[in-house]
Amino acid sequence: MEGIFSPEGFEEIGGGPLYLQLQRRIGEAIAAGRLRPGDSLPPERDMATMTGLSRVTVRKAVEGLVAAGQLVQKRGSGTFVAARVERLEQALSLLTSFTEDMARRGKSVESVWLARGLHAPAPEEVMALGLGAGDRVARLERVRRSDGVPLAIERASLSAGVLPEPEAVEASLYAVLEARGMRPVRAVQRISAANLGARDAELLDVPAGAAGLRIERIGYLPDGRVVEFTRSLYRGDAYDFAVELKLSPEAERIGR
Repeated sequence: MEGIFSPEGFEEIGGGPLYLQLQRRIGEAIAAGRLRPGDSLPPERDMATMTGLSRVTVRKAVEGLVAAGQLVQKRGSGTFVAARVERLEQALSLLTSFTEDMARRGKSVESVWLARGLHAPAPEEVMALGLGAGDRVARLERVRRSDGVPLAIERASLSAGVLPEPEAVEASLYAVLEARGMRPVRAVQRISAANLGARDAELLDVPAGAAGLRIERIGYLPDGRVVEFTRSLYRGDAYDFAVELKLSPEAERIGR
């Protein structure tokens, strides 16, 4: 880190605000590879001493880089260079699981489990799954990671009759459902923008308030019964969802 936090080179006049000058230095060091993903920055007090800048100036510079996604702050651990996240394009025309999608790309998949168990259903689960009085619901909550990078938080709800043992799901939920003859064959999916709350942002290694995508999926069996109600949060800096559009038959006839 020699030179990055040197007191030389900061211009009081003509160079712009000092916090922006420090931001540029750190950003250029990241771009040049002198600071690599996972590298830790010195504590705020040390950076102020090394640069000759005030702690307020250093804090403002760091906060700007955190907001830009170049740095991440971990409570009790410090400030680190953020991992470079490859943007992924997901087609909306295919009904696949996260595990299947990443395997198709040749990427590794890991689940960090937050909760698995049987519960009394919440009102929205009763409505979505068509549950009756006294029915139980299986809930699966986990962070989905690919090549070590957290990409999504997945919260799936299924009838206990469909998934009586939630602990049986270790990797792919769809693989377990397929083995039981209950894999969904179609789904209705809704996507909306979201700003990530503090807890979800921490799980995804992004700043609180960062842009995300909220995805709600209801999956159906061949006979039309609802089998899956999943709510997911995806990192906005990692995913693009793409859909192919075609003219309707009527529009094609008019075009002729």
